[in-house]
Amino acid sequence: MTKTVNHWIGGRAVEGASGNWGPVTDPATGAVTTRVALASADEVAAAVAAAKAAFPGWAASSLARRTAILFRYRALLDAHRDDIAALITAEHGKVHADALGEVARGLEIVELACGITTQLKGELSTEVAGRVDVASIRQPLGVVAGITPFNFPAMVPMWMFPLAIACGNTFVLKPSEKDPSSANFLAELATRAGLPDGVLNVVHGDRVAVEALLAHPDVAAVSFVGSTPIARSIHATASAHGKRVQALGGAKNHMLVLPDADLDAAADAAVSAAYGSAGERCMAISAVVVVGAIGDALVERIRERAEKIVIGPGDDPSSEMGPLITRAHRDKVASYVTGAAAQGAEVVLDGTGHTVPGYEDGHWIGISLLDRVSPDADAYRDEIFGPVLCVLRAESYDEGLALINASPFGNGTAIFTRDGGAARRFQLEVQAGMVGVNVPIPVPVGYHSFGGWKDSLFGDHHIYGTDGVRFYTRGKVVTTRWPDPSEPHSGVDLGFPRNH
Repeated sequence: MTKTVNHWIGGRAVEGASGNWGPVTDPATGAVTTRVALASADEVAAAVAAAKAAFPGWAASSLARRTAILFRYRALLDAHRDDIAALITAEHGKVHADALGEVARGLEIVELACGITTQLKGELSTEVAGRVDVASIRQPLGVVAGITPFNFPAMVPMWMFPLAIACGNTFVLKPSEKDPSSANFLAELATRAGLPDGVLNVVHGDRVAVEALLAHPDVAAVSFVGSTPIARSIHATASAHGKRVQALGGAKNHMLVLPDADLDAAADAAVSAAYGSAGERCMAISAVVVVGAIGDALVERIRERAEKIVIGPGDDPSSEMGPLITRAHRDKVASYVTGAAAQGAEVVLDGTGHTVPGYEDGHWIGISLLDRVSPDADAYRDEIFGPVLCVLRAESYDEGLALINASPFGNGTAIFTRDGGAARRFQLEVQAGMVGVNVPIPVPVGYHSFGGWKDSLFGDHHIYGTDGVRFYTRGKVVTTRWPDPSEPHSGVDLGFPRNH
């Protein structure tokens, strides 16, 4: 029997009323298991209205009350890790261990939100003039929205709404319609933790719902994670409607391997970073730039490791990599491999023919490894978002760095070397927002901020960490003067206040 996923508005499930439904498939079998409601503009407006009604009371609530709810929420999330991970696996396809890792990274931001009291402290300067004090404070924005991608259906929402509501905002989440169930469960657990009705709402939908959120006058800010073309469009549209926007786009993350690197460690890192989550993550390493004569040896080590990866259903404990999210996405990823040789690449591993016995209708693709890829090739220029690793050759550090910096993307990057001086140069010279030194996936911990440069980020604020708190609040400066009771009335003074 097909399951139905409805909206979550005002602290309860609300049946979809638009008459439009989207299919949700099990990527391992290709079967439609769920139908999800696709919101109309009116349904989006209802969610925004619920959030707007809840905002005054929530913004006025004490920090102690907010954090008490968040601590209870954190405990519930921890108790239901396996349940959340199972929903992710069923609809996204990633293996259970990977799904658990996603939940853990989301929990980091919930924990950061639990300590929001210190993040929201203001500043005070006393006696800037006679009995005049100046204070800087931060206040919530109002109703804020999050539009999140399919590849991390629990983690990315948790990168947004816990901080937003901890800061005193109310939230409307529009998750991917491809894997919607975990978002509703996150909202349900928040209600169980005592979050007031309307503070966190979930509306499912497609472009209609997104456009309604971007245009709604009561939405003060929009957070987005997705592809670069859509990030650029959302930033432009929401900004034109007067909203604050953080829009994180796509990536083509490079790993620079210098001749002195530990090749076994570099090969382990490249395989883990390229093929984990089936390559469906914006921090995947999709291009290895190898410097000098070590190229052949590194490619061989990568091939040996990649061939051993076990591909299968995400709920099978023996599986190390699952299927891709949809059949259409699987076919698009495969097209980069089948066209690679004609564009000059050496196809070391071709995973396009991979199937899993008993699951022949699943969205399967195997490991692909392309060597000697040209910077002009489609497989290098585009964000593939699948288990395809490109290897490029460079004669020197400078050539490799120039290649990386020429990319229009600037999300994350890594260098593998034993030379501290070279690593220091790289971290200062590379044009990317997140840098790993002998670390292949440099996703910052929760109390630092996540975000890229160039076409990987549109807007001024990175997500979570200090930047996240600043994005979900706005500053106010208050200047006060309380005359001493014994002070005589000073009369009218049309000049600037004297502070010298």
